[in-house]
Amino acid sequence: MSKSIVFKLFLMTMGLCFLIIIGIFLGQTLFFKQFYVHQKVEKVEEALQSFQQSGLIDVVDTDTARIKEQEIYAETNAWMAVLDEKGYFKYADDYEMQIQLEPSSTSEALSEEFVTIPLYTMMDVERAAVDNVLFPDYLHEGKQLALEGIMVEGKIYPQRISRSASSLREENRLENRRLVTKEYEVSQKFTDPTEYFEHYPSVLAYGTVKKIHLPQGDHASRYTNRLFIDRINDFQADLLYGDDGEEEKRVTDYKENGIEYKIFLERITDQSGNPAYLIAMTSLQPVNEAMNIMQNYYIFILIGALLLVILASLYFSRLIAAPLLQIDKMTQKMAKLDFSEKIPIKTKDEIGNLSQNINQLSDMLNDHIKHLEQDIEKEKRMEETRKQFIAGVSHELKTPLSVLESCLYILKDKPDTTKREYYFNSMEDEVKGMNILVGDMLELARYESGTYKLSMKPLRIDEVLERVCVKLAPDIAEKKLHLQTRLIPVEVIANRSRIEQVLVNFMMNAIRYTPEQHKIIVTMVDGEDVVNINIENKGTQIPTEQMEKIWDRFYRGEHSRHRSTGGTGLGLAISRQILELHDVRYGVMNTEDGVMFYFELMKNKKV
Repeated sequence: MSKSIVFKLFLMTMGLCFLIIIGIFLGQTLFFKQFYVHQKVEKVEEALQSFQQSGLIDVVDTDTARIKEQEIYAETNAWMAVLDEKGYFKYADDYEMQIQLEPSSTSEALSEEFVTIPLYTMMDVERAAVDNVLFPDYLHEGKQLALEGIMVEGKIYPQRISRSASSLREENRLENRRLVTKEYEVSQKFTDPTEYFEHYPSVLAYGTVKKIHLPQGDHASRYTNRLFIDRINDFQADLLYGDDGEEEKRVTDYKENGIEYKIFLERITDQSGNPAYLIAMTSLQPVNEAMNIMQNYYIFILIGALLLVILASLYFSRLIAAPLLQIDKMTQKMAKLDFSEKIPIKTKDEIGNLSQNINQLSDMLNDHIKHLEQDIEKEKRMEETRKQFIAGVSHELKTPLSVLESCLYILKDKPDTTKREYYFNSMEDEVKGMNILVGDMLELARYESGTYKLSMKPLRIDEVLERVCVKLAPDIAEKKLHLQTRLIPVEVIANRSRIEQVLVNFMMNAIRYTPEQHKIIVTMVDGEDVVNINIENKGTQIPTEQMEKIWDRFYRGEHSRHRSTGGTGLGLAISRQILELHDVRYGVMNTEDGVMFYFELMKNKKV
């Protein structure tokens, strides 16, 4: 009976898969592209209609037009522009040039006229920078130039611009390629060139550049789509030559380099009653790419469907047994306190709910056990820290307490002694020393407890080193030592106050054990990921067998390390804990004629 059910499910799955594939194929082939194009056209037309109804055609400036064009592009993925009655950008005063024409006997109507030329019609925006080597040297205010164009209704429309008439055909000229091409196409319709020039007179004029505006930053973005700019120039050429048609609204197809586009053009009227045009262009490349990929992908879908049908029968046969086996396996591991495995939840039925509950139970038990282990370990560390603190304080306080006891005994026995002030000063020094000792012990205990966390931030370690050297300059000068530094500007990740404490401890250690008139050398070595800080003092070396022990609290390794040198004997122990909290390499080594303490810090990679 079970085989019969599996076989039926096998047939149903196979039939369903093939129906889905056939449906997708038919829908993709017959309807998807048409649906996409229809939706795209509707969306762009709605955006143009909304722009027209908003009234922005009559009130916008260049900045507002640019922002609105960007909004429409973000909404519809279509480039849009408003054109004036002659096909120029209605708002393009950020990319234009004003020329005052010279008196001319051949074109008296243009003599001393001011002509504004939109530069996007003749020059790519990528060239529109004065420091660009491709920027024409004659496009500067005060420069004289020659321009050639056609006259339409008493207005000149430049086709070429250059520094002189003789260079209007040279490579460095500016040229409205679309208008030149249109002139050639229209002139071929006339059998006599004279007849063409009677309809569309050509004019050569000279002038001086009075003003020039080049787009900067975001302003240049609206001129970067050369394909769209060329379509606008094509429309202007058709408009000037009367080939633009009479439709108030039209959507045309355009194809270039195998990519299809839709071009939208709508004739409108501004508030002054002058004609204007809304033009937009959008690419159909995404849908074509998607369709080509899907058509090539169908064979893989077929192969995948056949494999799916074969695997489906195995899946149905083990649908119930597999989850139960997984539950049994996991509960056995849980009994052994192994919570590493989880039951995959593949269904939303009773078995799925049971699997989810067991996973939650596993996570809860695992978390509670981990917290318990952490609490036990933390308690052990705190207990050990307390023991070490008590033992250390007891040991280190013996000497100062003995001094206090002796001084008090003498003062009690001989209250009028002449050394009364000396004994009081001695007791005061011992009390201050005990206060510093207890403070250092408490700080070291906090680091060793395992609960203290450092806040790491970027900092300039060379600036910290300079600050420490300045702070300790009086101590260095008092002992007549010579300080040499070789620092490099570098930013690291560390805790500023704690690293400064380490540097102070290392420097004070160097000052204590460096003979007079000798040197202390502070250097930084830049590595790929880390920076090394070295503090070397000239003087007695540390015996090899004592290298590791000097980091222990209260360690006295050689005769010079006793209470008379100052310090509490905890500076290096505290420094070790701070550096281990930074998780960096540190140490001490004997040099040729001294001792060098060193450590490294991680560089700030985000600089």
